[in-house]
Amino acid sequence: MTLTDEVRAFNRFYTREIGLLNRSLPATDLSLPEARVLYELAQAPEGGRTAAEIGRTLDMDKAHLSRIVARFLARGLAASRISPDHRKHRLLRLTAAGRKVFAEAEAAARCQVDALLEPIDAAGRNRIIEAMRDIRMALRDREAPDGEVSLRSLRPGDVGWIIHRQTVLYTREYGWDWTYAGLASRILGAFVAEFDAAREDGWVAERGGAIVGSIFLMKSDDAGIAKLRLLYVEPKARGAGVGRKLVETCIARARELGYCELTLWTNDILVAARRIYQAAGFRLASEEPHHSFGHDLVGQTWTLDLG
Repeated sequence: MTLTDEVRAFNRFYTREIGLLNRSLPATDLSLPEARVLYELAQAPEGGRTAAEIGRTLDMDKAHLSRIVARFLARGLAASRISPDHRKHRLLRLTAAGRKVFAEAEAAARCQVDALLEPIDAAGRNRIIEAMRDIRMALRDREAPDGEVSLRSLRPGDVGWIIHRQTVLYTREYGWDWTYAGLASRILGAFVAEFDAAREDGWVAERGGAIVGSIFLMKSDDAGIAKLRLLYVEPKARGAGVGRKLVETCIARARELGYCELTLWTNDILVAARRIYQAAGFRLASEEPHHSFGHDLVGQTWTLDLG
C-alpha cells in the first residue's frame, strides 16, 4: 500500500471506531462540526471569541460555521455581545446550558476513548502517544505537544533496542552497512558483562514513554580516564537539547565518580554530535582515516579535562 492508501485506510478505521459515521456523537445530539465549535467556545477566554477566530482555528467554511452558531444561539447554548474593543465584532460565549451540554459531551467522549484504550497495556499506550505526536509534528500541527524529555537508568531490553536503532539510523542517514551492529554489540556486550556500578553508568532519554536517545559512561584501562560511548538521538527529538542533556549528564557523573579525564571516539561525518562535544568543552586530540561499515571514514578522538 502507498502512504496515501495507508492514511485513507486508517481514517476509515478510526472514524468507524469512534462513531463519527453516526448522526450525532455519543450521549449528545451534536454532530462532529457542532461538537468542535462547542469545544472551541468552552476553551475561549472569559470575554468570549468571535466566530471569525473560531473559523480560523478550525479552518471551517464560514457559512457552515454561521449556521452552527445560529443554532447554538437559538437553543440558548451560546450568547453573543458586542466587543468593547471593536463595535463591529460580536463575542460568543457559552451559557450555563451550553456549559452543561459541553460537560456531558466531554465526559462521554472521554469514556469512549477510555473504553477503546482499556485493553492496551502501558507500553502500548506509550507507543500510541509517541506515534500520535510524530504524526502531528510531521503534518505541522501548530498545537502538537513537544512532550517533556526525561532521563532514566537502563532497563531490561534497552541495550538491544539501542543497538538496533543506532544501526538503522546510521544506515538510513549515512549509508553504513549492517556491520555497525557488530561494533555496537561488542561495546555494549562488554559493558553489560563487566558492568562496574562504581565506575560506569548509562542513561536513556524518554519522551512520552518512548526512547529518544541514550549515552553511556564506561571505564577504561586507566583508572583516571572514562569513556563517553554511543551517544545517539532519534531524529524526531533532535533540536530540543536532548543530546546536550545526555552529554552534560555523562560529564557530571564522570566528575562525581572521580575521573580526571573523559574521552570519546567518533567519526568526522557525525557533525551534529561533534558540535555538542565541542560546546561541552571537548578538544580534538587525534584523527585517523579508516574503512568501516562499508565506507572510508575519519575517526576522531576527543578529550575533556575534568579537573
